[in-house]
Amino acid sequence: MDIAALLSDPAAWAAFITLVVMEIVLGIDNLIFISILSNKLPEEHRSRTRRIGIALALIMRLALLSTLAFIVGLVQPVFSLPFTFPAGADGKPMIDLVFSWRDIILIAGGLFLVWKATTEIHEKVDPVETEGVMDTKTVVVNNVGTAIFQIILLDLVFSIDSILTAVGMTDHLPIMVAAVIIAVAVMLLAADPLAEFINNNPTVVMLALGFLLMIGAVLIADGFGVHVPKGYIYVAMAFSAGVEALNLLSRRKRTAGADKPPH
Repeated sequence: MDIAALLSDPAAWAAFITLVVMEIVLGIDNLIFISILSNKLPEEHRSRTRRIGIALALIMRLALLSTLAFIVGLVQPVFSLPFTFPAGADGKPMIDLVFSWRDIILIAGGLFLVWKATTEIHEKVDPVETEGVMDTKTVVVNNVGTAIFQIILLDLVFSIDSILTAVGMTDHLPIMVAAVIIAVAVMLLAADPLAEFINNNPTVVMLALGFLLMIGAVLIADGFGVHVPKGYIYVAMAFSAGVEALNLLSRRKRTAGADKPPH
């Protein structure tokens, strides 16, 4: 189907709008991770690092879209592991856990997210002061390089999940490309305000790390064949964010009341 036919097809427009929304929602996880990592850098490097991370996400998604046959092949079984458990009523005590390359990537990405979120939470709860004085330029280069490397790893995981979602929703490559570009553009516009908001509210940082921890656990479960509907995850995240918004509003009102001079 050519572009003109797609533009005049209501079903194509419905698929496009739905896919844009899905891609933006899936990009929230990626954006939270990029924001937390970039906020650890010196202020003059944060915005540039976020833009590099989001640009890499776009490049990866477009590159994966150009190799759809390869992406679809990632869900084919690669190996299986026998798993024994107490026999049930059917008398079958053993099943095979079948893994594809997608499962392996999701498990690896989930483990990385769990490790990273746990490490960040530990640093927030029990900060350790650095002893001695190091060369500032060396520290900045190492931190920026490390941040970008970690962003690339998670971009790969989230990009594969994003493209497999797109493939499952439409067969038209132009729709997928347009939806991905718009979703990444929204991520680019939201990156700096979101990162600044997270940086200015310490409790939001802990909440975001909790989100990453949960997302990592869901990725691992998905890799082992336990599929948790993403709607449940995002409803839980929205509820937690709503409660935190009420806490922030309450704290601001108390602070404003404390700042008022007594009558």
